[in-house]
Amino acid sequence: MSEMDGRSTFALTPWVRRLIAANAVVYLLTITVFTGSWFFQTFAFTPYTALVQPWTFVTYTFVHGGFLHLAFNMLMLFFFGPAVEERMGGRAFLWYYLFCGLGGAALSFAIALAAPVAPFVGASGAVFGVALAFALNWPDAPILVFPLPVPIKAKWLVLGLAAIDLALAVLPARDGVAHLAHLGGFLFGFLYLRAASLAARVPGAAPRRRTRARARSVQTGAEGGRRRDGSRRPALRPDETIQAKIDRLLDKISATGIDSLTPEERQLLAERSRQLRQH
Repeated sequence: MSEMDGRSTFALTPWVRRLIAANAVVYLLTITVFTGSWFFQTFAFTPYTALVQPWTFVTYTFVHGGFLHLAFNMLMLFFFGPAVEERMGGRAFLWYYLFCGLGGAALSFAIALAAPVAPFVGASGAVFGVALAFALNWPDAPILVFPLPVPIKAKWLVLGLAAIDLALAVLPARDGVAHLAHLGGFLFGFLYLRAASLAARVPGAAPRRRTRARARSVQTGAEGGRRRDGSRRPALRPDETIQAKIDRLLDKISATGIDSLTPEERQLLAERSRQLRQH
């Protein structure tokens, strides 16, 4: 991947950077300070004790069993995360990431009601959900996978990973990998994105009202306007006018989807994103 919507491959977005840092810090603590088994017993996800340790539905995603485990998950987040965060927005991306992680635990908990499921840790469920979002937005993006000599399209890579996890979960494989958590991340990620897509096709009256109001502010903001009491409203600064345009475009994306933007509107969003990262 060289660029995605004007973004350098190696440019980390805010929440991707924070999540990688958080996972790295927790791992360092587990090998230097919290080296006892009590730490994993407290924060790993164990289906049979999850109801008395409900925090583990989330905390398990920040704990890893070894450096390679951490490195693999963070490498996937490093490559797939920034483009997805820029497409979704920071807050929505964070909630999506946590929701996919919750999905990994939830599916494992449900399966444990009928079959044994071992305790597990790791961000794989959340990260695989991010990979799914990337593949759905950029299905034909070429991904280099060592040691394969040619790149693989994102859609085939993610579909292949899901198929492998499903097969190994059914067997079941004794490789120490939480394949159910991976599948839970895929499933919850798909449901989240599907629900967001359906919601975007049924715009409510409130978003349309906000869009019209913001459009008027773009048209009248530069020269100012009048308040209800008849006094003159001060003119907007240039960056305020731009922000009004950005808000209007975000409403447009919410109502009709990202594909409805014109090339000029996409360029405006990309430029604004770069400006915010520089501040």
